Amino acid sequence: MKLLSVENVSVRHGLLQAVREATFGIAEGEIVALIGANGAGKTTLLRAIAGAHHPSAGIVRLDGTDVTQVPAHRRVAMGIALVPEGRRLFTTMSVEENLRIAGSGSRNGEWSMERIFEAFPMLRARRKARAGDLSGGEQQATAIGRALMSNPRVLLLDEVSLGLSPLAVEQVYQSLQTLMTGKSTIVLVEQDLNRALRVATRVICMLEGRIVMDGEARSTTREQVTQAYFGLERRRTAVGTGTSA
Repeated sequence: MKLLSVENVSVRHGLLQAVREATFGIAEGEIVALIGANGAGKTTLLRAIAGAHHPSAGIVRLDGTDVTQVPAHRRVAMGIALVPEGRRLFTTMSVEENLRIAGSGSRNGEWSMERIFEAFPMLRARRKARAGDLSGGEQQATAIGRALMSNPRVLLLDEVSLGLSPLAVEQVYQSLQTLMTGKSTIVLVEQDLNRALRVATRVICMLEGRIVMDGEARSTTREQVTQAYFGLERRRTAVGTGTSA
């Protein structure tokens, strides 16, 4: 049985269908890189899994349990945590306060405030600093730490490197190695294809709301990812059959 199952999930933003019949399953301990161009539906799909956006069709299951109608806060308690794009911290509160709020009523597990500071050492000296005064990399580390405080079974990371300097991205990913070399189950939205292929065990590519590629990272080439990312294979097939792409 898959830890997380997404079955024919479609999601709309008004008249716009952002996700179209997405289907995949993730086993415990897998690290899945979810890639695609801007507007491909990646963020919307993560939000649907987390309960922040209700699907117009389909089912989301956690360890076999249908959670499609379960509200977001209850999914956190069940073990699904989302690090949203833009981080969305309580900027007037300290790092410590952001972590403490997230830890209240969390599931039992290995993640505590001290464990967060071990995984993200750049935060230890900044624990009393206001989140709004942190650098971009420190804010991202705090956002990830906040999600981990709930001791999730599935961690959803949306655009980890967005808006960060190359040095900050490297620091955040170095800290994430603690998770990635363990048994954590992670779905990671990442625009950097090289990094995605390097850190993930599996790559799923979305194009115009659909999943167009799903394969093991170690046996997937950058060329294959690029073709799926830009829909090149699909266009060639349409030209060859005389149909419209």
